[in-house]
Parts: sequence; structure tokens; C-alpha cells
Amino acid sequence: MESALTARDRVGVQDFVLLENYNSEAAFIENLRRRFKENLIYTYIGSVLVSVNPYKELEIYSKQQMERYRGVSFYEISPHIYAVSDNTYRAMRTERKDQCILISGESGAGKTEASKKILLYYAVTCPANDHMAALGDRLLQSNPVLEAFGNAKTLRNDNSSRFGKYMDVQFDFRGTPVGGHILNYLLEKSRVVHQNQGERNFHIFYQLLDGGDDNLLSTLDLERNPQNYHYMVKGNCPRVSSINDKNNWKVVMKALPVIGFTEQEVQKLLNIIAGVLHLGNTQFGEGEEGETYITTETQIMTLAKLLGVDGSALREALTHKKLTAKGEEMISPLNFEQAVCARDALAKAVYGRTFTWLVEKINQSLAVKDEIYQSSKDSSVIGLLDIYGFEVLQHNSFEQFCINYCNEKLQQLFIELTLRSEQEEYETEGIAWETVKYFDNKIICDLIEEKHKGIISILDEECLRPGETCDVSFLEKLEDTLSGHPHFVTHKLANGKTRRVMSREEFRLLHYAGEVNYNVNGFLDKNNDLLNRNLKEVMCQSDNQILSHCFRKEEVIDQKRQEMAATQFKNSLMKLMEILMSKEPSYVRCIKPNDAKQPGRHYKKHQVKYLGLMENLRVRRAGFAYRRRFEAFLQRYKPLCPETWPNWNGRLVDGVSLLVNHLGYKPEEYKLGRSKIFIRFPKTLFTTEDALEAKKPEIALTLQTSWRGYRERAKYQRIRRAVIVIQSAWRGMKGRRRAKRRRQAAELIRRFIKGFIYRHEEYCPENEYFLDHVRYSFLKNLHKNLPKSVLDKSWPTPPPSLVEASEHLRRLHMRNMVIKYCRRVQPEWKKQMMQKVVASEIFKDQKDSYPQSVGRLFLDSRLEREQINLKVVQTLGNDKVQYGVSVIKYDRRGFKPRPRQLLLTNTYAVLVDRTKIKQKIDYTALRGISVSSLTDGIFVLHMPSEDNKQKGDVVLQCSHVIELVTKLAMMANKINYVNISPGSIRFSMARGKEGIIDFVRGSELKVAKGKRGHLSAFYFLSSM
Repeated sequence: MESALTARDRVGVQDFVLLENYNSEAAFIENLRRRFKENLIYTYIGSVLVSVNPYKELEIYSKQQMERYRGVSFYEISPHIYAVSDNTYRAMRTERKDQCILISGESGAGKTEASKKILLYYAVTCPANDHMAALGDRLLQSNPVLEAFGNAKTLRNDNSSRFGKYMDVQFDFRGTPVGGHILNYLLEKSRVVHQNQGERNFHIFYQLLDGGDDNLLSTLDLERNPQNYHYMVKGNCPRVSSINDKNNWKVVMKALPVIGFTEQEVQKLLNIIAGVLHLGNTQFGEGEEGETYITTETQIMTLAKLLGVDGSALREALTHKKLTAKGEEMISPLNFEQAVCARDALAKAVYGRTFTWLVEKINQSLAVKDEIYQSSKDSSVIGLLDIYGFEVLQHNSFEQFCINYCNEKLQQLFIELTLRSEQEEYETEGIAWETVKYFDNKIICDLIEEKHKGIISILDEECLRPGETCDVSFLEKLEDTLSGHPHFVTHKLANGKTRRVMSREEFRLLHYAGEVNYNVNGFLDKNNDLLNRNLKEVMCQSDNQILSHCFRKEEVIDQKRQEMAATQFKNSLMKLMEILMSKEPSYVRCIKPNDAKQPGRHYKKHQVKYLGLMENLRVRRAGFAYRRRFEAFLQRYKPLCPETWPNWNGRLVDGVSLLVNHLGYKPEEYKLGRSKIFIRFPKTLFTTEDALEAKKPEIALTLQTSWRGYRERAKYQRIRRAVIVIQSAWRGMKGRRRAKRRRQAAELIRRFIKGFIYRHEEYCPENEYFLDHVRYSFLKNLHKNLPKSVLDKSWPTPPPSLVEASEHLRRLHMRNMVIKYCRRVQPEWKKQMMQKVVASEIFKDQKDSYPQSVGRLFLDSRLEREQINLKVVQTLGNDKVQYGVSVIKYDRRGFKPRPRQLLLTNTYAVLVDRTKIKQKIDYTALRGISVSSLTDGIFVLHMPSEDNKQKGDVVLQCSHVIELVTKLAMMANKINYVNISPGSIRFSMARGKEGIIDFVRGSELKVAKGKRGHLSAFYFLSSM
């Protein structure tokens, strides 16, 4: 709370106790006005909350706001209805004592809304399970139902509660709501039959007509127009802009099942409401002899059906009354006025008792279900009293008299409890109690309620007195009995000045809140509140279970007269006082800022007086304006004293004493109790608060410096601890890893040595690691040293256990390389390779000139296209020349050399001399090919001797003999017919002769005819 003192010039003080001029009503109202202008509708008077109706929605009732006030000390934050709710709840939990919250104020001040906010706070913040959540829903849903049946539009308030309500909410030992109970007081039943101009009947009548569906209205025989009903036209106000009757009807119909009403009970209840409207439309006529009869027969039959009674009996009871004299019963007819009064009395009785039944039904729904909580030892209670405030109207009657009597009792209780709590606090703290002067309204309460001499007793006597009685005779009796009383005045007893403003039918009471003139007209009738006996008998026979419960047969049989209305109210009020006295009270005083019901306007002043706020403030300020516990005071103001800043480690009382001495407090300005400091004057507190405000920049700088230093030191310490932790963890991890590696290495060496010892044994656990390692090492080495070429025949030597596997791997690898090599070879290279392979098969290690031919490519032809005569090509036709080479042919006669061209086709070979084909050699006729094993180029084509076309074998010489023979053997498919002779070659000549080719070593290569007719071939033997 102290945090708001710095803004007090703009928004006033949050606690009226801190007002400097606390005796000034103008200063009080100005503080209210300032706060109201800033939308600060709540202000404290000590522990009393003053609430001003803002007439608009404020964003201060959210769930976040509830959490803000939950569990927080009462004065720590700004005043709020939630602060009172939470403080009461915590006091109940910690002290295990029943609490109550008394909400008062005039009509339109926001009492009902305040009670709703309190219930909502408990429903949201209290611990709950599914059952308790349902109870919370019933508590909240009971409000719209009670408002519909008990509230009405008045001149001062569009939703005015026309009854007093006290609700107990029961909590278990965990602080969970487990049940509830409602007491209702003094329902304004007269509103059922009469409303002042501009006012309305109870809300439920308008909600039924506007919100009920057509089928329901048809069942109840009702019409939607309220002007068609006698009990709803007197106020001439069927519609109100601020009230949506149709929506409110839906809310009520939705709430009734939640509370526990069955469909049948709802229908019976609506039948009664409709019956009251039809009863108001029942009209009477007067006969020639003064007898009264009912003129609306259809109306009376509908009424009988809705109320569940006999129509003829009801007709008789409305026009006659039953009297008992000397044990005999007589039936007496009623005159017109009496019949109308009987009708209205029945309407009031039916509605009033139905409202009481409704409250009982709600209580059954809210009742504690678990037997364990039936005892007060196992549960605690918070009571909510939402009751009418002090009222002063232009015309005040019996209702205002009862209301103001109630407020006198509450004011008496309030002053008594407030003074008692103040005195108890003083005694607890060891401070001498100073007598407080205040107005004791006990004299007014005695004036009203004293036996035999009080106004209520006189009113009851006048109602019971035989003979003609009237309101005037009651006033005369008051004048005779109470003349000379300082708080009672009538026209007869008043001075001349007062008589001018009082009528002869009024009496004046000087209440604590001011003077009120009461008009006695209607006092006796309203106090009697009598219902003819025969009407009670009819109602007792009703088929409607609600009415049969409200009108019991014992009531008709019992001849004892019931208590009067005022006495009933006094007795119920006494019981209420006993209930409130047994609980720890909290107070909410509601103020209505203006009669226009508009936000932002604040000009009503009389309520401060009517609510006794100034009296409350004077009682609270009679001693000390401000009190706080030592720890709270020291915690807030310790920066103002060097000895207590920044921390005080001694006794709290010593620290506070040191602080106030340093601040220069005078002895008469404060007192130190056992646990609290009491400051007498607000000015002393304001000076202290201003000093704190001036000190705040220095404090802020010190705090910032300290905080930055602390933050950096803490940051350094965190980093240092983190580094140490990381280093320790890292060293530990490294050590563990090193030890692990050593253990593994030692184990490995042991296994390796053991395996080496058993290396020649079969595979077993002793040598499995060694053998696996050897295999792994070999495979790893093999992976690194695999041959890269098909010509590379190297291969790592395998261990004995992998010889077979190594050989498989070698073959697979070689096959894989060959496949890869073959896939890379182009078609022309493939052909070349095939020819080389064939040449290798034929000549390798057979002919001396073969090694020189390996590295030379075989050409597709040794003749260019231009070297082959065109005429020869044409002669060959479709047979294409696949290979051509220049050769020397040796004749069979004398072995004369002749240059020729040897052309190979797919089916034959031809020898060409320039443009002429000299010989055609068919591949199929070729018997073989002979060559020497030396370096010469001579080869012989062996032809069949049976072929007359051929003239023997063909002897040829070619410088490319290996290439030529290879291609010829492949084309003629005579690979296996190639003969390599190491010495000489024999060949066939014409006419069966045989020739021989001898090979002689010489200095140069040449061919010549030798001895004996042989062909000699000289060859040069190289050093290779």
C-alpha cells in the first residue's frame, strides 16, 4: 500500500486512515472522487473496503488479477474485492475460525455484484475436484435464479435486490468448498401487487412473457404483452433498455437443472408464476345488497387449473371469509374492498412462500453431502451478507422502517466489533487503550425493539387489540408511549418549524445516519400480513407439490396466531446478529455514485453518512493512523538509516527503534508494540515516504552497482566452476581411456602370444585371435597390394591357413580384371587382340621372328585401295577384299620370283598380277600352310593334288609372314593346319613331283635355286 503514497496528490490515498483531515466529510468525498476519476473504485478504511459502482466494465476481474491477489498480504497491493476475499479465506484456513463478509449499501450500489465477485474468486482459486467444481457451478448458478425471483427494477436500480440474503459457504480442512446455505430476509412481497411509477414487478414475470416459447405460454394461457396483466401495469415500465429479459430467461432455464430442479418442478414453479398473473386479473363485482362476486369466470378456472385447486372452493374463498366465535365457524361475505385485499394477500402469500421454497430447494442442492463435514470441527465457514443499505425515500413506509432498523443493528454490530478488534490489537501489542468517543446507536435500537415500549411491540399490540384499529391509532399510541424520547418526533410532538415539513400521518426517527420520516399508512396491514383461513384451506388442498409444501395443513388446524411481520423480522435479525457475532467479520461498503447510473459522474454525498463511514474512520483514527509489523516497516524504510542498511541482523524492535530515532520521530508520534509499530499521524508517514522517494535514486545506483558486481562475480564463478568441471571431466575421461587402452593392449598381447604358441593347433579359443589377426593382416595386405593389370602375376604369399582361399581370391581377382579389361576394349582392339591370340597359339615358341611381331599391330590391309586394280575388284564382284598384301611367288620352273598381290576375301584368296587374277585359292580346298621356324618370310600353301586346276603347292614370300598367315588361317578356319618346320619344307609340284626348300644361314636374307634342284633360302640369324 505504501508504494501508492507517492501518487497520493493525483489519486488520493488508498486508505482513508491516512487522510490528514480525517474529520472532514468533504476531504473524505474528495479522496473518493479522485480515485473514482482514475477508475480506482476500491479504497480501504483500515480493513474495511469501500467500493464505488463504476457503472461500466473494468479490466480488473480477470483470472490473472485473481492470481495477483492470491496469497498476498492484505496491504501489499492496491485495494480490491479480491484482497478482502483472499484475506478472509486465509484467515479461515490459518486460524480455523469462521469468517463473514458484510456487504451493505443502498440499492444500485453494487452489493450483488460484489457478492458475485467474491463467489467467483472462491470458485476459481480454491482447490477443487469434480464434485467441488459442480458445487461451485451450483453456487454461481444460484445467483441468476435468486435475482430472477427476488430482484426488480426500481427507480434507483435496474436490478435491485428486494430481499436480504445471507449465504454460508462451507470449506473442508483442505480449504475446498464442500457446501453452502442461504438465509433470506424480508422479501418485498408488496411489489407483487403494487409498483410505484417507473418501477417493475419481479424480473421472472417479464422473463417468462418475453423468453418463454409459444407452447409454454399457450400451456400457461399467457400472452406476451405485459400490459394485459393487472399486476404488471401499475409501474408503467414494461421494458428496460439495460435488461434483456429474453436472454435472462435462457440463463435462468439453464441454471435451474444445474441447481437440481427437475422438469416437473420447473413446470410446477412456472404454473405458480403464471397463476399469480391470472390472480391479478381476477375481477370482482358488487351486487345490490353489497355482496361481492367474481366477474371473470374463465380467469378463475384457469387460475384453479394452474394452482391445482378446486375452482368453486377458490371462488368461495376469494369472496367470503371464515370466522370462529365461541367454537363455532361462520362464513361472512366480503365487500368489494375486502375481496380485492384478499386476492392481493393471496398473491403475496403464494409468491412469498414460493420464494422461500425456492431458497430451500437451492439449499438442498448446496447442502454438504459428506457426513464427515457435518461437524464444525471438520470444516469452516465463510458467510456473505448481501443486505439492503440505509434508505431514505420521498415516501418511507413499513419496508423502509424494517430496512433502516436492520442497518441500525448492523451499525451497532460494526461499531462494537471494530472497537473490540481495535482494543484487542492494542492489548496484544501492550499499548494503553484510549477511550474512543463515538455515537452509540443502542438508544435507537432500543427505541425500535425494546419489549413493551419499543415501536415493534406497540405495532404488534395495536394489530392485536380488539375493536377498530387503524394506522392513525397506532401513531397516537406511539405519541403517548414515546413522547419525550430524543430520537422520536411526530407532528404533534414537534416544534413549529418541524411541523411545517411533517404531515400528521408521519413519525420521525433520528437514526445514526440521519433523520427519516415514516408514513404510518399501511403499517398495520403490512405487519399483520394475514391470509384468510379459508384461502389457506384451499391452498392446502392443492395438487401442486410446491404449494402443498408451502401451505401445510397443520397451519390451518393450529389456532395459535402467527407472529407479526415486524416481530418475525426482528427475531430473524437477532439470529443473524448471533451468527455474525460468532464469526470474524470483514466489511464491504458499496456506494452508488449517481442516480443516473452513468459512469464518470460522482456527486452523491449522503451515502457516506448513511453507511457510517465517517464514524468508522473516526473510530479507527482515534488511536493510531498507521500500524505495521516490525519486519514490514523495517524492510521498507531501512535504506533511510545507515545502521539498518542494507541488512539488520539484530532484534527487529531494536532495528525499528534505531530507524525511527534516526528519522527524528517524536515520542508522541509513534508507539512500539510487541510486534508492530503504531504511527499516530499520517503526516509522519508521508514525510517518511517522501524521504524514501528522495533516497530511491541513490538506492537504485547502489543496487545497480552491487548487482552488476554480483552478476559479474557470479558469472566468473560460474565460468570458473564450469572450467574446473570440464577439466576434471576431460582429465578423468583421458585417464580412463588411457587405462582402458592399456588394459586392452595387455589383454591383446597376452592373447597374441598365446595364439602364437598354439598357432599350429586347430582353430580353438586359445589361438582364434592370433589366427584371425593373421587372416585379417593378410587380407588387409592383399587389399593394398592387389595386381593392377592382367599382366601382373604377382600375388602376396598367404599363410598356411589361407592357401586355398588365396588361390580362389587370385582366380576371382584375375577373372574380374579380365572382365573389366574386356569391357574397356574397343571393337577394333578386340579384333586385334583375337588375331594376336591366334598368332600366339600358332607361332609362340615355334618361329624365331614371332617375338618381333608381338609388339606390332596387325593392319586391316597392307595395300591401299588405289593399289588394287579396279578391274580386279570388279571381277571379284560381291566378294570384298578383307586383306591385301604384296608377296613374291616362286615359279615351279626354276623358282623364278615374280611379284604378286595376295588378296583375301571371306571365301577364297587370289593371286593378282597387276590387272589379272593369276590364281584363285578356295579356302575349302586348302590343305595346309607351312612355314619355317626361322626368321625368313617364306610360306607354302598346300593345294590338293587331285585338283587339275591347281598346278601344285604355292610358294610365297612375304615380309609380314606372321600377320598374313594368321589372317589367312582365321579366314580359312585352318588354324590347326599351320605347320612350322624347323629344317626344310617339302611341297608338291606339277605332275606329281616334289620340291624342297632348304634354309641356309647367310649374311643376308635371299632366296635362290640351290643344289639338287632345291630352293635355298638364306636367312640372317640375329643376336636375339
